[in-house]
Amino acid sequence: MTLQIFDTATGTQRPFEPLREGHVGIYICGLTTQGAPHIGHVRFAVAFDILRRWLTTGHGYDVTLVRNVTDIDDKILAKSAEHDVPWNEWSYDFERETNDALDRLGVLRPSYEPRATGHVTDMVELMQLLIDKGHAYPAEDGSGDVYFDVRSWPEYGQLTRQKIDDMESAADADPRGKRDPRDFALWKGAKAGEPGTASWPTPWGHGRPGWHLECSAMARRWLGDTFDIHGGGIDLRFPHHENEQAQSRGAGLGFARYWMHNNWVTIAGDKMSKSLGNSLAVLELTKTVRPLVLRYYLSAVHYRSTIEYQRGSLDEAAAAVERIEGFLGRALPDGVAADGAIPTEFAEAMDDDLNVSGALAVVFDHIREGNIALDEGDPDRAAEVAAQVVAMTEVLGVNPLAPQWSSGGDSATADALEALVETLIEARAHARKERDFATADRIRDQLTAAGIAVEDSPDGARWTVTGKPQDEPED
Repeated sequence: MTLQIFDTATGTQRPFEPLREGHVGIYICGLTTQGAPHIGHVRFAVAFDILRRWLTTGHGYDVTLVRNVTDIDDKILAKSAEHDVPWNEWSYDFERETNDALDRLGVLRPSYEPRATGHVTDMVELMQLLIDKGHAYPAEDGSGDVYFDVRSWPEYGQLTRQKIDDMESAADADPRGKRDPRDFALWKGAKAGEPGTASWPTPWGHGRPGWHLECSAMARRWLGDTFDIHGGGIDLRFPHHENEQAQSRGAGLGFARYWMHNNWVTIAGDKMSKSLGNSLAVLELTKTVRPLVLRYYLSAVHYRSTIEYQRGSLDEAAAAVERIEGFLGRALPDGVAADGAIPTEFAEAMDDDLNVSGALAVVFDHIREGNIALDEGDPDRAAEVAAQVVAMTEVLGVNPLAPQWSSGGDSATADALEALVETLIEARAHARKERDFATADRIRDQLTAAGIAVEDSPDGARWTVTGKPQDEPED
C-alpha cells in the first residue's frame, strides 16, 4: 500500500515517494518560546507525531524529524522586557515548559531540535547567496536590515496561490528601507534599547534574524538542500511558509517536496490564542485531566479538520480511553501483549492521508470483537485481538499500556498505587471468604469511587485504573 498525503502546495492528495529510498526527512516549525503552550499550540506536534509513527511502523522508514525552536523574536524581546527578565532566560524557561508539555502528551522527541540563535552563520551564508543571485538587498537607509525582493522571484505566492499585487504589505519592519512594501525582512538591524546580547555581527551590520530566514537555514543545515516534508499549522502558510519557500528556492535549494498543514483548535469558532484570553495551558490542564485523555482528544480528529473545544469536549475522549483500557485490562490481566499485526483496514485508513477517524473505527471494532471472545470464554482469541489493539493505539500514541501513561509516567506513584489497591483487594477477598459481603461491597465501592474498576474472575480479582472517579453511593 502507498501512503497518500494531501499536499498543500498542489491542493491535491499525492502518493508519497521519499527523496531517498527507506528514509524520510521532515521539518516542522516549532513554537516561539514566548509563553506557556496551550492545547492549540501543541496540536501540530501531536499531528506530526502520528505521521512519524506511521511512517516508521506502517512503512518501515527511517525518519529524521527536525522541530526547531524560535528562541529570538520580537515578541520574546517585548515580553521579557515587560517582565524585566533577560530575553534568553525568558526564552529558555518556556522552551523547557514546552518540552515538558509535549513529553506529557507522549510526543516523541525530535531527531534534532535546533535553536535559531545557534544558526546565525548559516543564515548569513543564505543571505549572501540571495544577494548574489539578485533576490535580496541590504536596506539603503543604514538600518542594517536585509530584505527579500519579492518581485525578483516570479514564483512568489505559489504556495498559497496568491498574486503579489493582492497581498498585504509585510509588517515585519519599517517600510522606508524597502523597494516594495511586500518585501520581507531576512535580517533586522539592531535598534536602540534592544539588549546587546540579542544582536550578532554580519557584513551588513549588527542585528538579529528575521523569523522566516531562521527556518530555511535550520532545515538546510539538518536535512540538506532538498527534503521530503515540511509541516506546521495552517496559520503559518502565509506569510511564513510562503516566504520560506521563496527564499530557499531563490537561493537555488530544492527545499520541501511536500507541504502538510494541520488545522486549528478553536473556541466558539475563534482560533485559540492568548490574545483572545481563551488559552488552556497544557501543564495546567493536565493537573485535572489525564494526559492520555488529552492526547486522545487531540489525536482523534483528522489533522486537517478543526477541533472545536467546548465544555465537556474531553468527556467523550475519556470514555473512549476507558473503553480501550477496560478491554485491555480484561484481555491482558498481566498488562503484557504479544507483538500484534496491524490490521489491513487500519493500514488502509492511515494511508488515506492519516484518516485517524477511520483508523479508530477499526480499533473499536476489534475491541468489540475481543469483548465478545471474552464473554464466550475464548481468552486466547481475546489476547490476540488485544495485541492488535495495542499495535494500533501505539501508532496513534494512545496505547494505555505504554510506560508513558503509567500514572503519568511516575513509577514511584504507580508502585504506591499498586500497593494500596492490592491491600484493599486482599481485604475484600478476606471479607468475601468470611461471607462478610457488606464489607466486601463497601471496599469495592470505595475503589470504584477512586476510579479503580474491579472484575472478579476464577483466578481472583483483577483491577484497572479507569481514571473516572465517582461519587460514593449513599447509604
